[in-house]
Amino acid sequence: MSEHQAEYKKRDQRFWDVVALKKPDQVPLMPMLDFFPAKYSGITVEEAMTKPESMIAAWLKYLDDFQPDRAENPFPLRGFAPLLAALDFQHLKWAGHGLPSDMPYQFVELEMMKADEYDHFLGDMSDFMVRKYLPRVHKGLAGLAKLPPLNQQISYFWGLYNFAAFADPEIQSALEVLKNSSVQAQAILGHAAKFGQLAVEKGFPPGSGSYAQVPLDTLGDVFRGTREIMMDLRRRPDKVLAACEKLLPLMLEMGINGCKRSGVPICFIPLHKCLDNFISQAQFEKFYWPHMKILLEGLIAEGITPWVLVEGVCDQRLETFAQVTPGKVVYHLEGSNIFRAKEIMREVACLRGNMPPSIMSAGGPDDVRDYAKKLIDVVGQDGGFIMCCATSITDAKTENVRALFDLTRDYGQY
Repeated sequence: MSEHQAEYKKRDQRFWDVVALKKPDQVPLMPMLDFFPAKYSGITVEEAMTKPESMIAAWLKYLDDFQPDRAENPFPLRGFAPLLAALDFQHLKWAGHGLPSDMPYQFVELEMMKADEYDHFLGDMSDFMVRKYLPRVHKGLAGLAKLPPLNQQISYFWGLYNFAAFADPEIQSALEVLKNSSVQAQAILGHAAKFGQLAVEKGFPPGSGSYAQVPLDTLGDVFRGTREIMMDLRRRPDKVLAACEKLLPLMLEMGINGCKRSGVPICFIPLHKCLDNFISQAQFEKFYWPHMKILLEGLIAEGITPWVLVEGVCDQRLETFAQVTPGKVVYHLEGSNIFRAKEIMREVACLRGNMPPSIMSAGGPDDVRDYAKKLIDVVGQDGGFIMCCATSITDAKTENVRALFDLTRDYGQY
């Protein structure tokens, strides 16, 4: 066994030990990166997003210099600017496309499904996606809105001549955009595979294998928008529940299939709409948690570990979050009280986080070391803890990142 293979095995075992609530040899360390490797290597965010070789070199340099316990592949959620541009994607602004060259991309909330379109979404979701949603979220596909309903192409006497619509120049333009986008998508997948293989060869297991969301988050994030979904909870609750039921099997399928394709049984699930100051506990228990629990347990049943990023503050939800199969879930806490979470989930779930971004970006190495020691002493006392920051480390000082790594390696031994 080579040195890199041995390191891979050691790092992988360390991760699975803490997930199972065991004491590993040391506290695992795997910060969320965003574009920190670009900053560290001296390239702009725009260069990283548009030049695959630059991105690969920067992320490999980070692996070599810091030696984290798992490798975050940058391409699925970072190196996709050429594809976004080809589609004229509307949900994001990114470096060189609405933002300065050195700023991470920003999500743009848009109402992509109108309040009166719930019935279309519920009745024929595929038709809604092709003729309503895709033309709105990708301006390059605007011509698809002119398509006749695809469910009417049935026989020679039903819809045969609807194919004449494809002669429309706007529809043909959309088809050309799809063709060009397929080339970009294939290229990005190739770069992702290349990076993943190089990281494995260096001894770093992959960080995650798929992505999923709780249905209410998907409905609110990308279809209705936060303001609109909050009003829908009161104005049309039955429609919201029906839409969540429609989305649940799709979320589960995407999480499972992504892990099967990648061979990495870890599914990343960010939580957005369940924050304490977003919805009440009663709304959480009605519209959010039932589907979240089914999603988590469905993944677990397939041998997949959910990595749940609990964004914002969800202190009122911690006892409910603990109602999962023990030793199978990682809860990554941003602003929630991780020390109270440890008391609640000590025998239930592995915790990850929550070094404050204020310390990483505005504090000094001593501040980092002091807080990291507290995390290890309290949250990592019995195992079941992964050292990580509350959010990504893009804006962190390099000396603070080094302090986090050095302290965790020296002090986080079992």
